[in-house]
Amino acid sequence: MRDEKLLHILKETFGYDQFRFEQYNIINSILDGKDTLAIMPTGGGKSLCYQIPALYLDGVTLVISPLISLMQDQVMNLKEYGVNSVFLNSSQSYSESQKAKAQILNGKVKIIYVSPEGILSPNLAGFFDNIGVSLIAIDEAHCVSQWGHEFRKDYTRLGELKERFPDVPVIALTATADAKTRIDITNQLHMKAPQIFVSSFDRPNIKYMILERHDEIKQLDEFIKTHHPDDTGIVYCLSRDKVERVAQALSKLGYKAVPYHAGLSQNERAMNQELFNIEEKIIVVATIAFGMGIDRPDVRFVAHLDLPKSIESYYQETGRAGRDGKASTAWMIYGLQDVVKLSQMLETTDADENYKKVARFKLDCMLALCEAAACRRSYLLRYFGEIGAETCGYCDSCIEPPTLWDATVDAQKIMSTIYRTNQSFGAGHIIDVIRGSKNAKITERRHDQLSVYGIGKDQPKDHWNSVLRQLLNLNYIAIKNWEYRSLGLTNKSQEILTGKLKLSLRKQDESVAKIKTAAKQDKKRISKSKGAEAAHGQDDLFEALKDLRNRLAKEKNLPSYIVFNDKSLHDMCAIKPRNASEFLLVHGVGQNKLENYGNVFLDTINKFS
Repeated sequence: MRDEKLLHILKETFGYDQFRFEQYNIINSILDGKDTLAIMPTGGGKSLCYQIPALYLDGVTLVISPLISLMQDQVMNLKEYGVNSVFLNSSQSYSESQKAKAQILNGKVKIIYVSPEGILSPNLAGFFDNIGVSLIAIDEAHCVSQWGHEFRKDYTRLGELKERFPDVPVIALTATADAKTRIDITNQLHMKAPQIFVSSFDRPNIKYMILERHDEIKQLDEFIKTHHPDDTGIVYCLSRDKVERVAQALSKLGYKAVPYHAGLSQNERAMNQELFNIEEKIIVVATIAFGMGIDRPDVRFVAHLDLPKSIESYYQETGRAGRDGKASTAWMIYGLQDVVKLSQMLETTDADENYKKVARFKLDCMLALCEAAACRRSYLLRYFGEIGAETCGYCDSCIEPPTLWDATVDAQKIMSTIYRTNQSFGAGHIIDVIRGSKNAKITERRHDQLSVYGIGKDQPKDHWNSVLRQLLNLNYIAIKNWEYRSLGLTNKSQEILTGKLKLSLRKQDESVAKIKTAAKQDKKRISKSKGAEAAHGQDDLFEALKDLRNRLAKEKNLPSYIVFNDKSLHDMCAIKPRNASEFLLVHGVGQNKLENYGNVFLDTINKFS
């Protein structure tokens, strides 16, 4: 009986024929009254795991969500499916808030979205105590954990909800949490004997590419032109100033690019978020303030111009590409200054030593992914405790394996220079000594008199930066003083200096050949996909349906993917439904969407049939 009702909700409301990943088991765990933690990849359908129980159960479901824009998108999306939902947050006026509360009290609402700050406020506490809560869902649950990569103070207080609603099941959802973080989330939320479900972390449609930074704007431009000249994408930068610079540079190069960061006014952020939702071929340049929980399915690339501080952050951000399952790219460039900057930011925080220790480990793992000579995807999966194939055939390391070289002598040169300069100088000075620079700082300190002066003048600065960064990553050298960023030797240094160990490092270059080789693979995939569509005469119909969808979305002031995503349009092209009952066979078409859009889409399809 339960199964029949769940499948009925899935099909009649949301237009899907079957559950994905662990959705079915997660939903049944909730309906059995059990606290549940769900780890599912971005685009894996996490929202349905609480939306379907919300419609099945009596009472209302509270969803704790971190961002106002995300709440608004979710409510708009549910409205299109015919599900009554509201949000309560600081963006509302007093009258808007009172109107939403009246709807809730009248029993017209099934799902309420609220921020962690809001649900814990005295103002709303009494209200929620009297409305018959049947389920509490905590989205982006990695924010709960003290080990989490998006540490947010009010998330850590959400365990108080178990005291207020002791008999209400709690579901926590996230795309990224290693084993230690999962345990911490369940403890922080005071979950009782929780059921934990972990779906695969693999995103097979995402191609991973990581390069050394040389000229970031030139490299980014080359990447976009080669791989995604007409696509929507996100470019992540570490600072607000850099976001502005990169957005301006891309605009000058002819791209439709807008900035997004916390320093913009609320109106500017809202406007640029809206542009991202409705415009085609748009690029958002942003800090990590942008993107959590975004639903746009056709983001074709995510680019990082700075090193993320952890693999969790990297996976979360790159996961915003290709939510529709189509080929997409996660592209990143990084350099030695990233390592130093992130390490310095960590060491100068007020966090306790235990937190810093974990954060250092996470940064080391992120660096190891960058420097790895083996498959990127295999490394990512192993980090999250999942064993995959040794090679994926769809990352830069697999497409064109890196060259390894014997770096023992060059490593000895760097270590000797660090030692001869009393372990008191940063990377720039060490490289200047090795390359025989004649700048004033060298001569003032008489470092031009050292035996190591000029011993590496035959190699360019980029070469020595690469060796230094890899030695740091492998802990053969370390940053000894964070204020001056001075380098020092470690216990492992002797293995290299005495010649007991032969050191092989990854050869670094701009990887132009790698980019072009990967681009050839993209073209083969795209032409194969387009060839299959053309064989069925679908190109013109798809474009007509896309134009119709975009026009309807603008009329209703909705993101186009909320009306129908591309997967639904492709399904219409394949099925070519002739009537209402056949239109219900289309992926993502439930009863409400049939009533709202069926006639106009059927008319367009019939013209082509």
